[in-house]
Amino acid sequence: MRVHPILTLGAALCLAATLAGCGTMGDLKPKEGKALPVAPFGRADRPASPELLGQTTQARPARNVELHTRSEPRTDDPFDLPPQD
Repeated sequence: MRVHPILTLGAALCLAATLAGCGTMGDLKPKEGKALPVAPFGRADRPASPELLGQTTQARPARNVELHTRSEPRTDDPFDLPPQD
């Protein structure tokens, strides 16, 4: 029985994708001979890699809005003025 080349290619791609997903999780370190970026202006020490990879609250703000569960009439907007002639 002969296997179709497309099936063989598909199986090889699936195997390659599976192996590409395997990896070790460890601390990030700069490459040999390279250093972390210089310290930001006004700071004496260099930030470590976990600190550089962390997101600030400005980049990912907390959600603090309440979702509406039913329709409600809008309140009057004092800045919604008609156009001037």
